[in-house]
Amino acid sequence: MMQKVKEPEVSADDISVPVEALNVAEAAAIYMQHGCLVVRGLMKPYIADMAADIEATVRQSIALLDKAERKPEGWVSPNGSLFIPAPEGYRRDKQIMTVGISYFTSAAFLRAAVDPTALDILEAVLGPNIELFGNGQSLVKEPVGGHPKHLHQDSAYFEHRYEGPVGILSYVVDTDLVNGALHVVPGSHKQGQLQHVDTFSHLGLDEDEWPWEASLPIVGQAGDAILFHVRTIHGSKQNHSQTPRPVFINRYRRPDDFAIIRATTTSNRVEAEKQAENARRENEPQGLMVRGFRPFSEADGVGADGSR
Repeated sequence: MMQKVKEPEVSADDISVPVEALNVAEAAAIYMQHGCLVVRGLMKPYIADMAADIEATVRQSIALLDKAERKPEGWVSPNGSLFIPAPEGYRRDKQIMTVGISYFTSAAFLRAAVDPTALDILEAVLGPNIELFGNGQSLVKEPVGGHPKHLHQDSAYFEHRYEGPVGILSYVVDTDLVNGALHVVPGSHKQGQLQHVDTFSHLGLDEDEWPWEASLPIVGQAGDAILFHVRTIHGSKQNHSQTPRPVFINRYRRPDDFAIIRATTTSNRVEAEKQAENARRENEPQGLMVRGFRPFSEADGVGADGSR
């Protein structure tokens, strides 16, 4: 039976706050209610350096494309960028999806990840102890048809035992309905884990059950940041402009939390679900602590220096 989906009952203004004179408690309350929060201008201090680092990585990735290795998700260049098939008539047969930039390659990326105001909000949501989940992610929609990302939940890719990660997606350029603004479905984080299907852009929700009309587009300027719950439905359409549309994402979680399922396709998710009960925190890579303290745990068997 097809699920009836209503159009969003809130506007982008209802879930947005300016970074100037930010009230952390009010911002956290918006996030907790809607599973998403827009902080206008949050990442503006890092945008110039992030734009330069992402652009340099894109150029490097394209130069290395002939050495890319075929993977189930697409083609991965030696520097870690993921390419997927390009639309018909594009100047290449492959287009960039994720860029091989991380906290290990970009100092600006790491500075953005430890922004004090962002961490204040995260502490109000996750508690006093916070670690980075992953090494940062950047997605670039190339111009004139850059890939769409179907509506989905990040938990389809990395479902966690407890609360799961909070993502902060930041616009590197002014972003609108032409070049691929992020769409969110406020309140959808309360629906639990939904069934996903295989799409052109990996796991996504069935378009008949979750059409774009069910989502709220977030138009914004470079430096605007969108916080979203791991189960909040989100996605973005194609880039129809003449220039790239880059974003970068930092993800955070409690240090006791861990992924129980990791997947990129329906088939490998089915296999991962069979092993979910066997997942243990000690099998999960630790993230860099960005606020608070990680106490020693016999389960983790990890010391303060990260040694086991």
